[in-house]
Amino acid sequence: MNYDFDRGIERHNTGSVKWDQATETFGEGVLPMWIADMDFPIARPITEALVRRAQHECYGYSCPQLSTIEAITERLWKNYHWKVDPDWLLFTPGVVPALHAAVRSFTSPGDEVVLQSPVYYPFWSAVRENGCHVAINQLQWNGAKYEMDIQGLDNLFQPAVSGMSHGPSRIRMIILSNPHNPVGRVWTRDELRAVGETALAHDAIVVSDEIHCELMLNGARHVPLATLSPEFEQGSITCMAPSKTFNLAGLATSFIIVPNPRLRAAMQRRISGSAGNISPFGYVALEAAFRDGDDWLTQVLHYIEGNVTYVQLFVRDHMPQVKVTPIEGTYLVWLDFRALGMSTPQLSDFLRAQAKVGLDEGYVFGPGGEGFARMNIACPRTTLQEGLNRIAGALARLDTN
Repeated sequence: MNYDFDRGIERHNTGSVKWDQATETFGEGVLPMWIADMDFPIARPITEALVRRAQHECYGYSCPQLSTIEAITERLWKNYHWKVDPDWLLFTPGVVPALHAAVRSFTSPGDEVVLQSPVYYPFWSAVRENGCHVAINQLQWNGAKYEMDIQGLDNLFQPAVSGMSHGPSRIRMIILSNPHNPVGRVWTRDELRAVGETALAHDAIVVSDEIHCELMLNGARHVPLATLSPEFEQGSITCMAPSKTFNLAGLATSFIIVPNPRLRAAMQRRISGSAGNISPFGYVALEAAFRDGDDWLTQVLHYIEGNVTYVQLFVRDHMPQVKVTPIEGTYLVWLDFRALGMSTPQLSDFLRAQAKVGLDEGYVFGPGGEGFARMNIACPRTTLQEGLNRIAGALARLDTN
């Protein structure tokens, strides 16, 4: 069937974090284009599957059925030629709880975890709230795109560089964002291989957040790090979910792929003790999405690609002071406002009070994010146009003043 993504959905007074908390978060009259969920109707087969499950009338504790497990393993084989044993799968109510569980499982207080900043801000809390320190491996801008600083990553494991005067490195883990949130890179095989080899050389675990893995734009191809070698597979934990791809974040359902039995047992203990349960609706939606959601996904990716082009052309023509970072994956555009010369408080005031647009401001993503903002463009084009017009209008008023 054909989906109409130009049709807006009224989300006020539905308990939507994105819309109902916008006034509290950003101020009165602000257009919310921040938190990563879509303002699109979900795939019809998912809705139909949820309605059928709701009619059962019993909503007790749930576990994945064999058909759900098969939907996952079949999709991983179809998309990536990754043969995943069903025993490797663990389930959590979201990737962020899985990150917390991983840090608690494989580090001790005072250990270090590598983050490639600027990066999704819950990564920082997953490290710090569990008593560890962040070792920053900041992404580098080469004039055309962001790149990993692989030499800098290796240097972090050297005691003198990591700030220790003696003794071995205390880096136990690298948390990878692939595709990267917020800068939109889809890492290549060579880049991923370099990360994996560095981790192996220093006996560090790679926890790879691949929640945006199916949101590939304009021919980009996602590669799970674990598929590059048996050694990487055994030394990594891969986090995936249908939530971003199929707009199911509110159903709090993710699956974690842990091939190594020792790592899996440790993760399972942590998840069982603290992560919480997935609702029966989460499992049903996951299976319906993976089995019957591809027609919708093809259409929504085409629409998002159109939105990317719209942003690029609008910014070029109407606010050249702002730069659009090239995007290969996700529906999150990384906008560069640094040419305005504003401090972090000034940029915040400009976006919220003057432009009346609610974006995720770059500084919350860590070093390298200052002067940027992340815009969610998974919305009808009229909404996107309104947001960009607001920013352009505020810039024009700045110029006039």
